[in-house]
Amino acid sequence: MNRIGIYYAYWTREWDADFHPYIDRVADLGFDVLEINAGTAARMTPAERRELRSHAADRGITLTYCIGLAPDCDIASPETQVAQRGEAFLNQISTAVGEMGGGKVGGILYGAWPMTLPAGDTDRRPYLERSISIMRRAARVAADHNVIFNLEVVNRFEQFLMNTCAEGIDYLNAVGAKNVRLLLDTFHMNIEEDFIEEAILRAGDHLGHFHIGENNRMPPGYGSIPWTRIAAALRKIGYTGDVVMEPFVQPGGQVGADIRVYRDLSAGLDLDSEARKALHFMRGVLK
Repeated sequence: MNRIGIYYAYWTREWDADFHPYIDRVADLGFDVLEINAGTAARMTPAERRELRSHAADRGITLTYCIGLAPDCDIASPETQVAQRGEAFLNQISTAVGEMGGGKVGGILYGAWPMTLPAGDTDRRPYLERSISIMRRAARVAADHNVIFNLEVVNRFEQFLMNTCAEGIDYLNAVGAKNVRLLLDTFHMNIEEDFIEEAILRAGDHLGHFHIGENNRMPPGYGSIPWTRIAAALRKIGYTGDVVMEPFVQPGGQVGADIRVYRDLSAGLDLDSEARKALHFMRGVLK
């Protein structure tokens, strides 16, 4: 049975947050996993990280981590200092997560987010080559700290290096590290893949983490994503990893700005009730 989680930013408008209240919240709602901002965890003191790890363990919650690299930490950048800063930040994240017992770090770790191909450039290859070269080194540091990198394949409006599962697999093969895997997300697959189920089947053993959300960024059950067929594909490849919902429903703050939430999708809804409803819906689908 897959553990089911939720991203803390469903409830907040800012990326930096105190995660302790969300540990209690998701535990009370019945979730198994809380996904938090890897950058915030990396900037905590060792004592703060120990306290967070202990709190999660006491409530029976597994922590996973996610981030999109900022433009000044873009490991695909042609600017050497920027790329080096990104590598150092990935290593800082690995060290921090290692202090918390290791685990899964996902997101856009291979480049900046959001980011488009710079004006005048038509060839992604130099960006991919720089990213892959640094990712090989960063993966070795991550492995030393019992960290798995799950690289999130996202849509063309948010990143340009990998938009499909097939492109993600090509990147993994080029890196050649066992602890670098794929993160597929139903919201992004709904935009880019010809057939979502086929993309999951293609990912197979490369799939290390799975994000779920509707086509409209609402919690599962409020849109047109084919959940039954997705669940069947996950069962077919024997995926037993975590399934983390990533709804974004509130405008405002840095979260609303980065995710481009302009309509208040939360109006008239009780967020906790909707999260619980989505959890029960997905448990029924994935069983």
